[in-house]
Amino acid sequence: MMTLMPGWFPLGDCELLVVSDGVLRLDAGSVFGVTPRVMWEPLVGPLDEEHRLAVGLNCLLVRSQGKLILVETAVGNKTTRVPAGAGVAQAGTLLEDMARHGIQPEDVDIVINTHLHFDHCGGNTTYRDDKLALTFPRAQYFLQKGEWEEANHPNERTRASYLPENLEPLADSSHLELVEGEAEVIKGVRILPAPGHTVAHAIVEVASAGQTALYIGDLAQHPLMLERLAWISSFDVLPLVALETKKRILGRAITENALLVSPHCPPGLGRLRLVDGKRKWETL
Repeated sequence: MMTLMPGWFPLGDCELLVVSDGVLRLDAGSVFGVTPRVMWEPLVGPLDEEHRLAVGLNCLLVRSQGKLILVETAVGNKTTRVPAGAGVAQAGTLLEDMARHGIQPEDVDIVINTHLHFDHCGGNTTYRDDKLALTFPRAQYFLQKGEWEEANHPNERTRASYLPENLEPLADSSHLELVEGEAEVIKGVRILPAPGHTVAHAIVEVASAGQTALYIGDLAQHPLMLERLAWISSFDVLPLVALETKKRILGRAITENALLVSPHCPPGLGRLRLVDGKRKWETL
């Protein structure tokens, strides 16, 4: 029988641990896009004085086959620019949270990014001796080639979320692994295309002994968006593509009773079920 440390969740022969980089505050209207305020506001709870919604910054550690994989690195702890209106005062706690579980940056073998927005890859890099360096010095960093190209050649719409200080140390290193389409990082851990939020946005699948977990990236920023397919964020650059992606992946999640790991939906782990014919997010 597998002996688990506190906080770790079993998935077949793998172990999963959600670690937190803290709290991100996003403009609530932007989160819910064209969905009228009168529909979502009664359901989301209190907003702050700047009409911002507090969302999680959940990253995922996977232990499998002697490897330690970190999915997403969130905002990070270096002082950096962020898009106007975003609140990161309570972010930057990922390394502290990992340390509470006895994990140091040097222990990580692989880092996977679903995409390269500042709140998903900011922790990839840090300042060391006043110079930018990789936060996880032994790790190979995996991401979609198309996302790397978009991040390094942003347009007027996307440049606020793609920050050079989160990318440059990778470009100058041998630690960057660019993949195209579906890619298996190690046996049972796959990167799967999930376009819509960005052109080359991806999710991460962990499968073992007939069980599946899906780290869903920015498929949704709030549980309501998992339950209501048509509620699409204004952050999605291809909203109609995002809608079709949500249908496909969330439909699969319900059919397979897959564990969902969400960066922004607290507490991170949950399942999507059909209750009286309606989708319902149930947290673990």
